[in-house]
Amino acid sequence: MKKIKSLSLLFATFALFSCTSEKRSESATAATGDQPENSTLLLEGNTLDQWQMYSQDSIKGWSLINGELHASGAGWDANEDIITKKTFANFDLSLEWKVAPENSSGIFFYVQRDSDQPIYESAPEYQVMDDKGWPQQMKPNQYTAANYAMHAPIGTEVKPAGEWNTTRITVNYPHVEHWLNGVKVVEYDFGSEDWENRKASGKWAEVPNYGKAKSGHIGLQNAGKVVYRNIKIRQL
Repeated sequence: MKKIKSLSLLFATFALFSCTSEKRSESATAATGDQPENSTLLLEGNTLDQWQMYSQDSIKGWSLINGELHASGAGWDANEDIITKKTFANFDLSLEWKVAPENSSGIFFYVQRDSDQPIYESAPEYQVMDDKGWPQQMKPNQYTAANYAMHAPIGTEVKPAGEWNTTRITVNYPHVEHWLNGVKVVEYDFGSEDWENRKASGKWAEVPNYGKAKSGHIGLQNAGKVVYRNIKIRQL
């Protein structure tokens, strides 16, 4: 009888330890912005099979070298932006990027490919740029990790040009979070009073469908010279 009680106590202790460890792991993930392992690689097999151009039939301006996706730096209005073939609604996206000195780019979600607008008017943007080396003063909501021209990031620690940064974007509609190097720096809700006021008084006031979609493609802008790697997404 004593042996059975001892075994029961041992199993109960093990179960409690396992549960506690799992909760600690979940807490650590939330605190650092790390993404769970059950994600889909969007550069799997070192190919661009999961990608297409936003406004062209064949991929142009991008090269994939040893798992790293290089943008040529064609410019904001060169129409050489790339998007996923699949669309996503609620998701957890993570990737690494590094940018050349005095260059900028952007990461988009909820992109609507049929739009006749440039990609930056089609979808919300997570800004990517050389904050420290940019040659002119920008508005607070135009620097790295901003919800571009809408929400300024708070507490960003951007690594210098040429060094890898880690980005994470989580969307559980209508809630959105921007993470940079393990720190949550932007948080907002589509359609909220704050969102509508910022849109009405800012850059997107004359773009009626901006931020209205509830699903769409992931997009990468070929504006400046930037390199991406380890692009992963998990649908929520």
